[in-house]
Amino acid sequence: MLKRSLSICLIVLCSLAAGAQELNCRVTLLHDKITGVDPQVFSNMQKAITEFMNAHKWTSDEFATNEKIDCSILINLTGNNVNGDPDSYSANMSIQATRPVYNTGYTTKLIDYMDKDVAFKFSPFAPLHFDDNQGSSSDAMSANLTSILAFYSYIILALDYDSFAPNGGTANLKKAQNVVNNAPDGKGVSGWKPVESTRNRYWIIDQMLNTRFADVRKYWYTMHRESLDSMAAKPNEARMRILSNIKKLYDVNRENPSSAYLQFFFNAKSEELIHILSMAPKNERPQYITLLNALDVPNAAKYNALK
Repeated sequence: MLKRSLSICLIVLCSLAAGAQELNCRVTLLHDKITGVDPQVFSNMQKAITEFMNAHKWTSDEFATNEKIDCSILINLTGNNVNGDPDSYSANMSIQATRPVYNTGYTTKLIDYMDKDVAFKFSPFAPLHFDDNQGSSSDAMSANLTSILAFYSYIILALDYDSFAPNGGTANLKKAQNVVNNAPDGKGVSGWKPVESTRNRYWIIDQMLNTRFADVRKYWYTMHRESLDSMAAKPNEARMRILSNIKKLYDVNRENPSSAYLQFFFNAKSEELIHILSMAPKNERPQYITLLNALDVPNAAKYNALK
C-alpha cells in the first residue's frame, strides 16, 4: 500500500512538473519553396521546435496548465543551402501571442510580428539546446535558431507580465536583452546588431528597456489590466481610459519618431484600437484619429474611415 501511495505521489509530482512550463505554443512550418530535401526533415524540425518552446522552463515561476500563455509561431522557409550548407535555411518567422481578458470570452493580442532576419542550421539528429551564453558557440547558424526562439519567448513573457503589473516583465526583458548581447555572430546571421537595421531585434529590446519609452509600457498596463480587464463591468470608463491615454504614446513618438518599439506595439494593437474607437461617439473620434494617424501611418485609412 505504501509503495502504491508513493507511486501515486510521484505521478502527481511529474504531472505538476510537466505542466509547469510557461508557454502553450503551436508551431507551423511551411516548406513548399524547398526542394530536394526529405519531407521527414521538416516533420522533425516542426516537432523539435514545438518541444523546445513548450518544454523549456523560461522562468522560475510556476504556471498551472490553464495559466500558460497561448502563442503560435509560423516559420516560412524561403530558401536553403545558406552559405553552401544543405542543412541551413533562410526563413520568415511570424510570432503571435494572446492573453484572456478578465470576465469575458475575449482574448487580446500581445504580439503579432514578422521577423524576416531568420537563418539557421537544423540537424535532425541534434537536439535543440539553449543557454544564456550559447552565443559563444562555434557554429553560429546552429545557435541562431534557439537564440531567436528564446528571444521571442522572453518577449512574450514580458508582455504578458507587463499587462498584469506595472513593469512586471522587466526581468524577462533583461533576459531577452541578454540573448541579444550573447547572440551568435557569423556569416548569414543577422537581426542582432544595431548597424544592420533600425527595426530589428536589437532595437526592439533596446527601446523596450529604455526610459525614453517608459510611457509605452505604462500604457500597456493601462490598456490591459486597468481597461480591458474592466471592460465587461464598466465599458465606457474602460474605453475612455484607453483612448485618453493615447496622447502619451503620441508624446513618446514625437520625441522618438519611427521607433521600432511603437511599430511593434501597433502591429499587435491597431485592429483592437480601431474597434475600441468605433464604439466612441462620432463627435469624440477626430481627436484620437489625429493622434493615431501620426502614430500608425500604415493604418491611417482605417482610422480615417471612422470619421
